[in-house]
Amino acid sequence: MTYYLIAGEASGDLHGANLMKALKKTDQQAEFRFLGGDLMMAEGGHLVKHYSDMAFMGFVEVVLNLRTILKNMKMVKQDLLQNRPDALVLIDFPGFNLKIAAFAKKNNIKVFYYISPKVWAWNQKRVLNIKKVVDHLYCILPFEVEFYRSWGMEVDYVGNPLLDEKAASVPDPDFIHKYQLEGKKIIALLPGSRRQEVSAILTDMLGVVDEFPDYQFIIAGAPTFDQAYYTALMPHHKLPVLFGKTYDLLRHSEAAIVTSGTATLETALFHVPQIVVYKGNKISIAIARMVVKIRFISLVNLIMDKLVVKELIQEDCSPAIISKELNSILNDAKYRNTMLDNYQALSEKMGTPGASQRTAELIVKALQ
Repeated sequence: MTYYLIAGEASGDLHGANLMKALKKTDQQAEFRFLGGDLMMAEGGHLVKHYSDMAFMGFVEVVLNLRTILKNMKMVKQDLLQNRPDALVLIDFPGFNLKIAAFAKKNNIKVFYYISPKVWAWNQKRVLNIKKVVDHLYCILPFEVEFYRSWGMEVDYVGNPLLDEKAASVPDPDFIHKYQLEGKKIIALLPGSRRQEVSAILTDMLGVVDEFPDYQFIIAGAPTFDQAYYTALMPHHKLPVLFGKTYDLLRHSEAAIVTSGTATLETALFHVPQIVVYKGNKISIAIARMVVKIRFISLVNLIMDKLVVKELIQEDCSPAIISKELNSILNDAKYRNTMLDNYQALSEKMGTPGASQRTAELIVKALQ
């Protein structure tokens, strides 16, 4: 069967690639056409557009790039009609994907949604539209099943694909020696994968380095950028930037400073005490604070439904406040151990690996 996948950012590319692997195991005749990134490209099929040309986050950013977004949407609609798939598989990225879902539904293309739109965060009535345009929805956060049920929609909880990725990763036994990281304990900096995030947040992350001379700070580089990009953002600190080594970095880190997003959950699953930070366009943040109706922004806190990791947003995302929190994580044993205990409870709540395979099997079964 033919599968048309749409992933609009780095995390979606990762999950899309894992789902493609699972679909190939379940359906020996699987063929792919997709919008995604390098990881999905490695699985074969035809790349329609790279996600680096699509990822715009924030109300203002979307408005400023509206022409590009509409152009991409028109292109995808035309491509869908010219290459009608057996299944359209949408991966997160709701602002774009839900509009494509409505178009596909009108044109009798089966719509499968992997990784639920975060409709529980704001304007929950959007569930009513999802019920109309999505044939099957697969959730990766435990609390989402009951949320959708409260709106009269039955969905499948398939587990979280990050558990698959973590289970599949093989530790590099020579990691420390290979990158000459002997001597000092490591603090990982995960500034995000979007240009607007990295440029806004990395400076504040770097602002804490001089306060902790007994530690070495290492940046986890995003695949969308190169060394030159990070170097230009570090006029005063020339920190190592490691690409494709985030999991090994986390395995050896004493603590981490992490931009809000999927990486916060990854960091927690590796049981690394962390600070969650986020800074964006002031107007976008102001609008978000008016419309978003959730207590937390990090996946760790959302899943646990309590404050497990400190969230430093906008004006609180400053070197002084980050330094204070980092000092607590490193030197307050009770504080640190409480976070680690909560991480253990989180791991138990998340379940076992196999999300990608379970989702693939459910998709193929629904098509038969």
